[in-house]
Amino acid sequence: MAIAQELLDILVCPESREPLVYFPAPEDGEGDEFLLCPASRLKYRVDDGIPVMLIEEAERLEDAEVERLLSRAKERGLVAD
Repeated sequence: MAIAQELLDILVCPESREPLVYFPAPEDGEGDEFLLCPASRLKYRVDDGIPVMLIEEAERLEDAEVERLLSRAKERGLVAD
């Protein structure tokens, strides 16, 4: 279940107040749907189409992982270059 664009347009990271990058679930079912905040390096899970926007529930990633995910997002057209 994808997140509605209207919701994505207004969601920001509760820690940094910066925009998020949405990673929809892969079509092959191998992987999770999540939101990433590059500024705070937080990865927010999405449960049944509902973003869990609690800092305590988010996963803090290493810089290298954030860069890898951003590269993947660019390849998939999820963010502008």
